[in-house]
Amino acid sequence: MSKDLRFLIVDDFSTMRRIVRNLLKESGYSDADEAEDGVAALQKLRNSSFDFVVSDINMPNMNGFQLLAEIKKDEKLKHIPVLMVTAEARKEDIVLAAQQGASGYIVKPFTKATLEDKVNHILTKMGLK
Repeated sequence: MSKDLRFLIVDDFSTMRRIVRNLLKESGYSDADEAEDGVAALQKLRNSSFDFVVSDINMPNMNGFQLLAEIKKDEKLKHIPVLMVTAEARKEDIVLAAQQGASGYIVKPFTKATLEDKVNHILTKMGLK
């Protein structure tokens, strides 16, 4: 079941989106779409069906925290787990992500094992695995 999940990867760097997509594919999750910022991500989330969001925090137009807030206040989207990704391991960001309802948090650079463990942990916690 869980390997059929649809992921949305949100990052302003196409290279990072490609890396995350490839890591997910190596972990058995081949269905993924991409968005370059929170505005584009929100549009895709509202117009299509996704099961999981992997979002960078620092992006132009709408950052990861703003995107997370929009997802959590939308009745149709608030059930979707959001894994936050950032280059900065600032304690206040981790706390803020948790307070705003993020399902998890990882710091770049990360390995396939780290991403896979975090995704699996979130899916298990949500009863999707």
